[in-house]
Amino acid sequence: MAQTVDEIVIQGNKKTKERFIKKLSKLRTGSVLDSTLIEADIVRLKRLPGIAHAYYQVLPNENGNYKIVYGVEENFTIIPSANVFTTNDDEFAYRLGLYEFNGLGQGIVFGGVFQRDVYNSYGINFRAPYLFSNKIGIALNHSNLTTLEPVFFNDTTADYKYNNTSFEVLGLYEFNFNHRIELGVNYFVENYEYKSGATDPDVPQQLEVNKILYKLFYEYNKVDNYYQYLDGFKSSFNFQYVTSTDDILQEFLIGFNDFIYYKRVGKKGNWANRLRLGIATNNDSPFAPFAVDNNLNIRGVGNTIDRGTAAIVLNTEYRYSLFEKNWFVMQGNVFVDAGSWRNPGGDFGDFGDMQNLRVYPGIGVRFIHKRIFNTVFRIDYGYGITQDATNGFVFGIGQYF
Repeated sequence: MAQTVDEIVIQGNKKTKERFIKKLSKLRTGSVLDSTLIEADIVRLKRLPGIAHAYYQVLPNENGNYKIVYGVEENFTIIPSANVFTTNDDEFAYRLGLYEFNGLGQGIVFGGVFQRDVYNSYGINFRAPYLFSNKIGIALNHSNLTTLEPVFFNDTTADYKYNNTSFEVLGLYEFNFNHRIELGVNYFVENYEYKSGATDPDVPQQLEVNKILYKLFYEYNKVDNYYQYLDGFKSSFNFQYVTSTDDILQEFLIGFNDFIYYKRVGKKGNWANRLRLGIATNNDSPFAPFAVDNNLNIRGVGNTIDRGTAAIVLNTEYRYSLFEKNWFVMQGNVFVDAGSWRNPGGDFGDFGDMQNLRVYPGIGVRFIHKRIFNTVFRIDYGYGITQDATNGFVFGIGQYF
């Protein structure tokens, strides 16, 4: 005879709404007791920004049926963010932000960032993945980004003041526990203003272009979280079609996929890997879409030091918990970041060109608060061993990947 769930009890939650947890759970009162559903609910709860850890109890009732208790340990979710980037060329940039990751106790993310990278920039973000149901949500984003960008042409370089003002709307849909998709549109205006360096009659010194970006994002996620430890596989695919109103900045397609694999090693070790494969329309333009950058892919390389129309990047690191006491963890890590790019208008042979290859081993340390969401303060030092290499520190909040 099938055993029935008479009651589902949520305990340990203070900020996170009980109805929100039950809304996301697959197990229902009156359903047949199913341990696979319970395990899936626990993994899903541990992925929520508001939940540090989750567990369950199965308690028999006198009538032969069962009461299920879901226990949660909550995160503090009003979180500042900070990223600082330096190299031996005395470059210095930083990004500061403040976000609420569990708004109204229902997993709503809202906040903004301020960036200083020669010029001032800001961004505002709203994300409610379960606003309309346990599968359907929405995201709204606005940014005004201004940086000093190198532009590469004819084996020379010029510096341009670059501004991108954008407004984005995304629809969010979760097929099931492991699969989700985002579809949306981004309207933005790009402005390039020449500042210094080489010039060319075919490269404008002032340029303003209106663009529309159509975006598709798909994620397969089978990663299990246990506090600072991760185990499993995740694949994230991004595809974008960008229209343009100017022949200099032509319309293009871009797609890239991040393959991420985590492996627990013993009680204190964690091996983390990310492989990014990306390709875009191979326009022979100085404004190519894939950047080589400290904050994106290669720690220690500098702030946007090159661009390309295709990319292969591998990041691998071993994290080890050197000290753990109650809520605090100190992790050490060793890493290797490596990548290569296809030159604008070039061919796939460019990946083997030593001028495009970057290999940066390094070491780092993390200071982790286990009860505050994403509170991983990291310091990494990358040292280049390939042609014309640099070295430098990268500071940030959150694991690099």
